[in-house]
Amino acid sequence: MTGGPVPAAGSDRAGRSGASVDRAYRDPALAALYDALNPWGPGDDFYLELVMSAASVLDVGCGTGALLRRARAAGHGGRLCGLDPAAAMLGCARREAARSGAEVEWVLGDLGSARWEGEFELVVMTGHAFQVLLGDGEVRTALAAVRAALAGGGRFAFETRNPAARPWERWTPEHAVEVADGTGAAVRVAHEVQEPVAGGTVRFTTTFTGPGWERASRSELRFWDADALDGLLAGAGLTVVERYGDWGRGPLTDSSPEIVTVARR
Repeated sequence: MTGGPVPAAGSDRAGRSGASVDRAYRDPALAALYDALNPWGPGDDFYLELVMSAASVLDVGCGTGALLRRARAAGHGGRLCGLDPAAAMLGCARREAARSGAEVEWVLGDLGSARWEGEFELVVMTGHAFQVLLGDGEVRTALAAVRAALAGGGRFAFETRNPAARPWERWTPEHAVEVADGTGAAVRVAHEVQEPVAGGTVRFTTTFTGPGWERASRSELRFWDADALDGLLAGAGLTVVERYGDWGRGPLTDSSPEIVTVARR
């Protein structure tokens, strides 16, 4: 799954099913920019450690598949499965896996369409994928699917941005970044939030400009505080066992950039 500010607010692999997937992830040219905008970082190291400790892993919103490919290259010998609703992103994942020889299952879909029963020791949603679940019903459906996919005692790990830190205030054109496309041409990537921000939902536009580049993608993310997340997880039969405010496993405070959660079935 894919969507959200990239990379000023951290990597984003969130998205929604079918035609409602953000253009940034359904457009093959934009999907090809994803890894350049989101190089491997501390969050990826955090999840890789969890993946390497589990025999069977489902990566929900796997995007270009970097996490699962890295796990296979690091010697993971168990089942690795990536789920994503964006065909363009999953196409990148399949091509890169074929190039490196990594054996990974790739499934086109989302938690509303895919069904597994007790098959995974670990489910992860990286890159703030959880934040594209906008409605309460959508969240409950997704969490029910996660719980169903987990084996007894299995873990669910994900992160959301901390609303107390108000990260969207930095999603402005002044914080634009540049990356090179496949031809070496510079592409400027900028975000602009639509005000007002209300009800925990942030809407914004991402523009891609440069030689031969004039594209825009509109996105919407929901922010949750820790208490709300804990209530949703408990309602789905999942118990929080670890909670951090950053990728160094620091405590969650109002200034923490992330709400990193590990829950257990």
